[in-house]
Amino acid sequence: MRLPIDPQADFARRAWVACPVCDDARHCATCAGRRNCGEHWRYLISSKGPVVHLQCPRCTHMWSLNTRPGITCRDDSAPSS
Repeated sequence: MRLPIDPQADFARRAWVACPVCDDARHCATCAGRRNCGEHWRYLISSKGPVVHLQCPRCTHMWSLNTRPGITCRDDSAPSS
């Protein structure tokens, strides 16, 4: 079952990372050269600190990606001592 495109999706907010499901950019020379391809981008739905929430416009898969592994998010809701 394919998900619908998230209502928060905005063409102006995009990210260029590989989709873990369809991997549609696998044979793209532009993507392999680490340049922004006009075809293989993902919707950047939201972010919180280093974690971004993405959706692939091709297969509609949604996932989260920590762009700084090993760095934890500061919890602003915790009371300070």
